[in-house]
Amino acid sequence: MSTLQQQQPMPHLEDWDDFIAGRYREGKAQEEFRVYDAKANPGVAEFYRQNHQHQTLEYVRAKEAEYYPLSRGKKSIWEAAEFLNTLVDDSDPDTDLSQIEHLMQTSEAIRKDGHPRWFVLTGFVHDLGKVLCLYGEPQWGVVGDTFPAGCAYSDQIVFPEYFAANPDSKVPEYQTKFGIYEPNCGLDNVHMSWGHDAYVSKVAEKYLPEPAIYMLRYHSFYAAHRHGAYRHLMSAHDEQMFRWVREFNPYDLYSKGQSKPNVKELRPYYEDLIAEFFPAQLDW
Repeated sequence: MSTLQQQQPMPHLEDWDDFIAGRYREGKAQEEFRVYDAKANPGVAEFYRQNHQHQTLEYVRAKEAEYYPLSRGKKSIWEAAEFLNTLVDDSDPDTDLSQIEHLMQTSEAIRKDGHPRWFVLTGFVHDLGKVLCLYGEPQWGVVGDTFPAGCAYSDQIVFPEYFAANPDSKVPEYQTKFGIYEPNCGLDNVHMSWGHDAYVSKVAEKYLPEPAIYMLRYHSFYAAHRHGAYRHLMSAHDEQMFRWVREFNPYDLYSKGQSKPNVKELRPYYEDLIAEFFPAQLDW
């Protein structure tokens, strides 16, 4: 197996989205939960094996230092979405949707339900951080359930057994309940595993309201917003903001099967919406 194949265990990045949607499908019977073994989902299991092995505190801090300065040049939101379109794999038989169409499925579902314009825009931009793949980052450093690094791993994270291979699991300080953090220190002070959530929230943080930034930053933090894990690190303000994360989550999970949006017809609406909140060019 080549190094590239080892880094990219899922044939298509969207396989992770499909897996997550199935994992958190509403109305599942109790016996259906946590059936996520390697035989049932070999590509996703291998992805999480790599993710849980390599997402160390040192790695996370290095990626924050690399990407948080936003030194990858300037692009408009629409240019970033078109750039992300190059991730589309023509060999994927399951979808003919572009990345922009995927983004619009989410935002159009939000718009249909009458949410504020900033909420609609959050739906459109929430996956733009996946451009990390186009910068050469491996899948395990772009998508996946996110979690705090530098403290004990929750058993509510999918495939928690794979953390045994993470070097941090051998560091006693990192494997206590609070680890390197103080009780209820607030998530702003926590180093979350690296991925598209962290990157896009940094890009957008000066332009969208705080609830939107929480949606972007923590929409893959399923252990917290679905299972209530890590509340011992959250501040009272985090608890208040997480109602927005939970409100956003169903649109992220379940909009993919909706009708294909007409990008040409909708583009003027989204260009106006983007211009209302973002400058013509912004740092990435």
